[in-house]
Amino acid sequence: MNKVLPGLRFVASYSGGKDSVLAIHRALQSGMKLQALLITYNVDRGRSWFHGIPAEVLAEVERSVGVPVRLIRTTGPEYAAAFEAALAEEKARGAAACVFGDIDIQGHLDWCSERCRAVGLEACFPLWQEERLALAKECLASGFKPIVTVTDTRRLPADFAGRLLTEELLAEMAKLGADPCGENGEYHSFVPEGPIFARLIPVAVGPAQLVDGYAVAPLALQTT
Repeated sequence: MNKVLPGLRFVASYSGGKDSVLAIHRALQSGMKLQALLITYNVDRGRSWFHGIPAEVLAEVERSVGVPVRLIRTTGPEYAAAFEAALAEEKARGAAACVFGDIDIQGHLDWCSERCRAVGLEACFPLWQEERLALAKECLASGFKPIVTVTDTRRLPADFAGRLLTEELLAEMAKLGADPCGENGEYHSFVPEGPIFARLIPVAVGPAQLVDGYAVAPLALQTT
């Protein structure tokens, strides 16, 4: 397991969320070279897994970051195999490493490391075992502007979905006993603006909808 590997060409396991973009930002600052963003895409729902980002928004991410966004189109049963196949394709294109935004859940590190090991890529975790709240605050201080897109309503109120993540909102989460970094699944986010982007990703955030115990604020490309 590596934190960063200066000079190496890398792909990033991109979720669209705050930890993902912060990990990419740190890798770039260290001198690593970004080749592509990989994001798993739920073919049954027509949106990215977990963070629910539609393809048209991801196309804008591609234009703003300036590297390809590769959609790993998969169902649940094929998830690991599809991820490995995408990593192998990126290795063939010149990547030597994959960067992940995981912080401190060992099972996540093990899964990501296994996928990389299977295809001969280095696995890099720039945020690994750092203090969760400090990382959330660093993300904001770096200029990223995350939007909360999903909340687990057992842990956070539904009306948090759709709100801009700020230090004040982090404090509200902490008062409710939730991890303000969301590492335990309390919430997911999408970051449309910050230092890895050449321009703002124009997104519209719809009213939160309750889906299987989660409040989901749907994202769409803003066309006006």
